[in-house]
Amino acid sequence: MPNGAVRMERGSDWTSSLDEGQLLDTQHAFDSVAADYDGPRGNNELIQRMRVSLWETVLEKVPVGSDLLDLGCGTGIDAIEFARCGYQVTATDWSPQMVGRTRSRAAVAGMESRVTATHLGIHQLGQLQEQFDGIYSNFGPLNCVPDMPAVAGECARLLRPGGHLVFSVIGRICPWEVLHYVSRGRFRRAGVRASRGATAVGMNRHTIWTYYYLPREFYRAFAEHFTLESYRALSLFLPPPYLVDYYRRHRRWCERLGRLDDRLGGWPLLREMGDHFLIVMRRR
Repeated sequence: MPNGAVRMERGSDWTSSLDEGQLLDTQHAFDSVAADYDGPRGNNELIQRMRVSLWETVLEKVPVGSDLLDLGCGTGIDAIEFARCGYQVTATDWSPQMVGRTRSRAAVAGMESRVTATHLGIHQLGQLQEQFDGIYSNFGPLNCVPDMPAVAGECARLLRPGGHLVFSVIGRICPWEVLHYVSRGRFRRAGVRASRGATAVGMNRHTIWTYYYLPREFYRAFAEHFTLESYRALSLFLPPPYLVDYYRRHRRWCERLGRLDDRLGGWPLLREMGDHFLIVMRRR
């Protein structure tokens, strides 16, 4: 993609059919944590381990030098990494504070010519007119979008034929989470991911409205335009990132669990579980 501003037009952003209040709640929640999101909340050791899994997959599936679209870029850690690798990245996020952090990170890294950061929600993809060779999303921004079939249609429009989607999505079945909360008598919290539809999840005294998925359930929205190539569990044997203190106390044991994640995370049945799943789809 040429350097400079992303071309946009006034297109459908679906907000007339969505609960705008929920979208704004989610925006405000991420705005509130943007200043320190590079710390333990957003980039601890367990998060970084999952982050690298997406990096390696994008590098495998999308040729270096291609145009990438980042959905829900956060503070820009992924976008800057891909820019350093030689990609041209359009980084988007619904949180203006997160977009500001991405722009600052790009400036400090000397990557302003390779990273274009834009305040744009995933529900507003109709405003983008560029085309891309790959689209990725890390750590669940897609879990905050109510209309997944609309997202799939926009991704098909924006992605060149043969291009890949690489998404890290919050899963519905996380054994660690169930055991963690059941052992503390918090039975209702243990079953949160079983909820259908928008689920209120607290963060920093704000609410993130979240939709949970099984991998095949998630793929159904994309099946018309995309071929499913693979999916695997992330943080199945390892604890989820919010249990990083456990990981730090039992680092040697958890490193063994991490090797099990690497070896078995793509196996049938096991790949249906985990804190997140990493799904790869190809545009027909």
